[in-house]
Amino acid sequence: MTVTEQDLTHLRRCVDLAREALADGDEPFGSRLVAADGTVLFEDRNRVKDGDPTQHPEFAISRWAAAHLPPEERATATVYTSGEHCPMCSASHGWVGLGRIVYATSTRQLSAWLQEWDVPAAPVAALPIGDIVPGAVTDGPVDELAQEVRALYHACFAQRRQSSS
Repeated sequence: MTVTEQDLTHLRRCVDLAREALADGDEPFGSRLVAADGTVLFEDRNRVKDGDPTQHPEFAISRWAAAHLPPEERATATVYTSGEHCPMCSASHGWVGLGRIVYATSTRQLSAWLQEWDVPAAPVAALPIGDIVPGAVTDGPVDELAQEVRALYHACFAQRRQSSS
C-alpha cells in the first residue's frame, strides 16, 4: 500500500502526540488506532518518564484493542505511530492481531540518529516490525515527516544529556 492523505492526517496527529510527550518530559512517541471506517478508536503518547519502560503508546493500543474490540475489528484496524514499533510493541501487535501499521520514522532511522548523537544503546535490540511479526502489513517511513520527528528525538536526547551533566 501507499501512504494516503488520510494516513498523513493520522500520522500528523501522532507527531503532535509525540510533541505533547516531549513537552511533558517524556520520550517523543505518539500513536493512534483507527477503525476500518476511519473512526479514531484510541490514541496515546509515551508515558515512560515515571519509571515503567513498558508504557509505550503502541503497547497501550494493543491492550485497549484486546479489551474492547473483537478479533475481526482488530484485524481491519490501522495503527498509526510517530516511530516504528519496538520489539515489545511489535509482539503485542502481533499477539492481539491488529492490522496495518503506518509509521512516520523507522527503527533504522532512529538507530542511526541515536548513534550520531552518541546515545547509549537500549537494553533491547532495535529490530524492524517484520522481524518480530513476519506477516505484519507496514507502511513507512514517511519522508515528509522525518525531519520533524528527528528534531523531537534530538530535543529529547539533548535534554537528557544536559540533565545528566
